[in-house]
This record gives sequence, structure tokens and C-alpha cells, in this order.
Amino acid sequence: MKKESKGGFSGQLGFVLAAAGSAVGVGNIWRFPYLAAKDGGGLFIIIYLVLVFTFGFTLLTSDIATGRKTQQSSIKAYDTMRHGWGFLGIFTFFVPVLIMTYYAVIGGWVTKYIVAFAQGSTADAAADGYFTGFITAPYAPIVFALIFLFFTAFIVYRGVEKGIEQCSKVIMPILLVMIIVISIYSLTLHHTDESGLTRTGIQGLAVYFIPNVQGLTVSRFFQILLDAMSQLFFSLSVSMGIMITYGSYVKKDVNLNKAVSQIEIFDTVVALLAGMMIIPAVFVFSGTEGMGQGPGLIFVSLPKVFDAMGAAGRFIGLAFFIMVAFAALTSCVSVLETITANCMELFHSSRKKTTLILSVIYAVASILICMGYNKLYFELPLPNGSVGQLLDIMDYISNSVMMPAISFLACILIGWILKPKWIISEMESTGHRFSRKKLYSVMVRYVMPVMMFLLFLESTGLLGRLLTK
Repeated sequence: MKKESKGGFSGQLGFVLAAAGSAVGVGNIWRFPYLAAKDGGGLFIIIYLVLVFTFGFTLLTSDIATGRKTQQSSIKAYDTMRHGWGFLGIFTFFVPVLIMTYYAVIGGWVTKYIVAFAQGSTADAAADGYFTGFITAPYAPIVFALIFLFFTAFIVYRGVEKGIEQCSKVIMPILLVMIIVISIYSLTLHHTDESGLTRTGIQGLAVYFIPNVQGLTVSRFFQILLDAMSQLFFSLSVSMGIMITYGSYVKKDVNLNKAVSQIEIFDTVVALLAGMMIIPAVFVFSGTEGMGQGPGLIFVSLPKVFDAMGAAGRFIGLAFFIMVAFAALTSCVSVLETITANCMELFHSSRKKTTLILSVIYAVASILICMGYNKLYFELPLPNGSVGQLLDIMDYISNSVMMPAISFLACILIGWILKPKWIISEMESTGHRFSRKKLYSVMVRYVMPVMMFLLFLESTGLLGRLLTK
């Protein structure tokens, strides 16, 4: 049987929008704002920006150039690069495999809030215990997760150009416009609480952007640095095989230097705007106390903010959760596409057949993850000091353990075995100068391995034990 072509992007715009769609996900709109609120506002932002254009640039360049040069998805790319390194491809393959078990579940949560705001149930969504009551319900979370999975699978089923690229070309401009509009609206808000204190969106913007160094210690600074570093993995979709797979779809005449810069800028702008949407609004209605909700920021704090806005809150809340759903969908599509592309190469199967089989597998996985909040609920202490159940365990293994380890090993392979020129030659293969090649060489050989090793130690709890001895 003739092997089915994987397909490819029609050009640079299609690739950049699809890659940006993968990068711009729940991590930007959900995780970035709460980390900024937790880690000193502007201090976190400054550190993050420095890391994006050094560490993020290095990881993104490595993944995309590897994909295009090898013309392989992640599971075979590393063995193509250097015989004997196939284990790293297998290791990378299992990151999206684990992430996909719970991504549709989170997408289902967002879909539930879209329905709630569309029905006008703003007060119900803002009530204490609403989110917990929903995710612990026996059937509702499963239904919404499967709906979200259906849309994800349908896009992947249609292929690279007709599915992923067309979806990204429609969704990403709409997403950007919605983020800008809601960000501007957040800055116009003002509210006077029961004590007579008036807070404004502009004051919230200052809380978000002005660095807060009060009580900053060396240990605290190092923790913020590691938080910003881990956010890179979420934001740029690196070290999980996605950008390698997308890179393998890129035509040889596309300027990768320009494409990498565009993805960096697009992703970072969206992350910053997400903070401008959320932090000022939460500050206006809940003060700095409301910003301390952590991961519950968009599902617990924000519905209360939308409810406090009155009649306008229903429409703003609906627009917000539609926007989050768009971001979650493009990211979930990229995760499932990576798994699909790898399985097509491994089993020489067609796209449609592979997508259908994977859809059934992940439907079952999504059901089990949903049940992790009710019938299969348990609490397991994790090495990083947190306590988790099924979803948290999958997230911890994939993001906190595997991704730093993959980045470390990839830097050793590229920086010391193949040497940076292996990537640089691909970046310059179109005749365009790789303007940041000196920075890339230094980062991939010397800086990245050290930081990735430290991040791995921190994520697994080993660094804290070593420092306390």
C-alpha cells in the first residue's frame, strides 16, 4: 500500500498562523496572568520577555528547523538526526500523548461556561462552588469534553491545509481582535466597594506592569525565574514534538528566521494582552485579594467579575470564554495532529483512519480524567510539593518532568554532538541570514543545558532537597 502524504502548509502565513495557534492556548490566557499576579507583576513580565527571546527562541528554532530538515515527525526525527537517539523521539512522542488525555477535558470546562453565559446564567456561574459542582458532576463534564474533542478531531481529520491551516486562518485573527477589544474594555472599568474605595482599570494595569520587588530574596527570584521558564513550554509548544511536526510541513522556500520571529512576537503579545484583559478587571472588582486565585482565576474569579459588571457582564463573559475556547481548540488540534502524524509514520495508516482510532482512544481517556473528580478521585502527593489527582498527575509528568528532560537532551545532541551548525545551515538554507546564530550557538551549547537541568531538578523536587542539605 502506498504511504499517504502527510500534507503541508500552503506557505509562510499558513505555517505561522497554525504554529501561533498551537502556541497561543490556554497557557497564555489562563496560566500567564495568574503567574504574573503571583510573581510580582512587571518583575515576572521583564524576566519572561528576556527568556522568550533567548531560551524560547532557542527551543523554537531547534524544533522547527529539526522538523523541516529531517522531514519527519518527532518520533523519527531524532533518530534521523543521529542514529541511536531514537529514544528521545519516543520520549518526545509521549508528551502530547499524555497532554491529550486532559486537554479536551479543560476545553469542555470552557465550553460549559460558554453555554452558561449564552443562557444568561451569569449569577449562577459566579456562585461559590459552581465550578467545583460542575467538574465533580457524574455526566456533564464528560458530555462537554466529548463535544470539544469532536471539533478537535474533525479539524485534524480534514488534514493540514484544509483543516488545520484553514481553521487557524479564521480563528487567529478573530482571537486577536477579541483579546484587544476586551483588553481595552478592562482598562475603562471602575468600581467603588462598600468601604467607599474606588478602583480603576488603569490602576489594575499599573499593578500588572509595575515590578513589585517587595520582599524579594535570591530564593524568591530563582522561583520566579523557574516559573517564567516553565511558562515558555506552555506558551511556545516546544519540547513536545508539536513544532517538529509542524516544521516538517513547512516548504523549503519559507524563511524560517522570519517565521520564528513572527511566532515569538505573536505569542508574547497575546500573553501580555491576556494579562491586560484579566488582571485590571479582577483588581477593579476584587482588589489584589482576587488576584490570588491561582489556576482558578478564569473559572472562579472572572465569573464573579463578569457578574459584578451587570448587564454588560453577560456579553463580555460570553465573548471572553468563546475567545478562550478558540485558543484551547487551536492548541488541542496541534496536540492531536502531532500524535496523528507520528502514528501515520509508525503504522503507515491513512490520516482518516488514524484520526478516528485516536478519537475513540481519547474519548475513553477524557471520560477517565473526568471521573478523576468523582468516582476515581484520589489525592497523591507529588515530588514538587503539590497534591494531585488524575489530571494533575498527567500534567505533572508531561510538563514538569518530561519536557525539561527532553530540552536538556536535545541541547546536548544539537549543541555538542551535531554542533549548532546543523541547525544554522537549515535556518540559512533559503539564502536568508540567520541574524541570531551567535546567540543560538551560545544558548544551545552552554546556557540551555544548565538551566534545563536546574528546571528538571526544581520540578521533581530534587533542587529543594539539595539546597536544604
